[in-house]
Amino acid sequence: MAGIPPARPPFRGSGTQLGRQRGALQAGLRRRRQEGAGLMNARIEQLTPSAGKAQALTRMALVGPLPPPSGGMANQSLQLAKLLRAEGIDVTFVQINAPYQPAWAGRIKGVRAVCRMLPYLVQLWRAAGKVQLMHMMANSGWSWHLFAAPAIWIAHLRGTPIVVNYRGGEADNFLRRSAGWVRPSMQRATSLIVPSAFLEHVFGNYGFTPKIVPNIVDLSRFAAAPSGGQRPAPHLLVTRNLEPIYDNATALRVLVKVRTRYPDARLTIAGSGELRAELEQLAQELGVASHVTFTGRVDTVNVPALYRSADIMLNPSLIDNTPNSVLEALASGVLVVSTNVGGVPYLVEDGRTALLVPPQDPDAMAQAVLRLLEDRALAARLRDAGTSYVEQYSWASVRPRLLAAYRNALGECQ
Repeated sequence: MAGIPPARPPFRGSGTQLGRQRGALQAGLRRRRQEGAGLMNARIEQLTPSAGKAQALTRMALVGPLPPPSGGMANQSLQLAKLLRAEGIDVTFVQINAPYQPAWAGRIKGVRAVCRMLPYLVQLWRAAGKVQLMHMMANSGWSWHLFAAPAIWIAHLRGTPIVVNYRGGEADNFLRRSAGWVRPSMQRATSLIVPSAFLEHVFGNYGFTPKIVPNIVDLSRFAAAPSGGQRPAPHLLVTRNLEPIYDNATALRVLVKVRTRYPDARLTIAGSGELRAELEQLAQELGVASHVTFTGRVDTVNVPALYRSADIMLNPSLIDNTPNSVLEALASGVLVVSTNVGGVPYLVEDGRTALLVPPQDPDAMAQAVLRLLEDRALAARLRDAGTSYVEQYSWASVRPRLLAAYRNALGECQ
């Protein structure tokens, strides 16, 4: 069960508020980053049960989304299933976003909910009865109530240990509204893991004690392109879906400002979502449509080449946790300019591995882009520091932490 830690002061770590409190938080954030892998390795000892207590893990269920659409949690789920199977573990995948059966049911409200939830619950019940452990990829809002909570209760009823892997930058808002609903389920989970110190802090404020198991970056796929000097036409890249929380409109406005100094600069927005038509219209109104490419959904296999084609990755999010897109950009040797919201300042350090700016501030983001384009020494320092830093997110580094969490969960339930 998740323990109850000592009371902590309220956390105000997103958006403009974080920028205002940077002086007070900077020392703590820097200490966390400098500890790096050492901080996380120390947690292995906390996660590992006494020798000989836990049975060997050979059968488990992984519950989460799969692409399409591609997204951070779906991509992590797919990657994790492959890695665990390579470890010799028989992984049963229970997909929370499986296609509707029959397909026409997806077009009818009410019917589609029943056609998705009933098969999901049946699969959960069956999986919980045949595996030793369940791993739930959880998120906020209705995703929690419809998918995570039922998985926890079914695991509890069937006596199967379950590790809840909470992800998502809206945790604070969600828990503020719904902690009373979340707590009964979490009390029946075997353990809670999160991918960042940011979420560890947020959950701590609501009485939970999660352990950190970071995201995984496949460093065999994401590698820096050979340096050939700066391109004459800077290529900016956004790899977030076209949804309100990712504020892709700011990226378009940044391009307008960068083109006053680099007229041939171009922007690629790689992702799908409800705002595509609106963003295409904005690009027309801003006069940059001919310099913007909307790729739509990019197949996972093509993402590394997309990063290698870029000079600077923009992350204009309004809410964020531990965006894998930032880690993938760093691994690819791509410079990062991001908003300083949510967990991003826990992930990268301003002026060392990335440049951070306030949200919804195209002027500040454009100035950061121009600074990187014109200060070669700074760009080289950030690029080198970023590629070194991201090594702690390799499977070789994350594997012992995750398997320790599994051993701990198995040990608790024996």
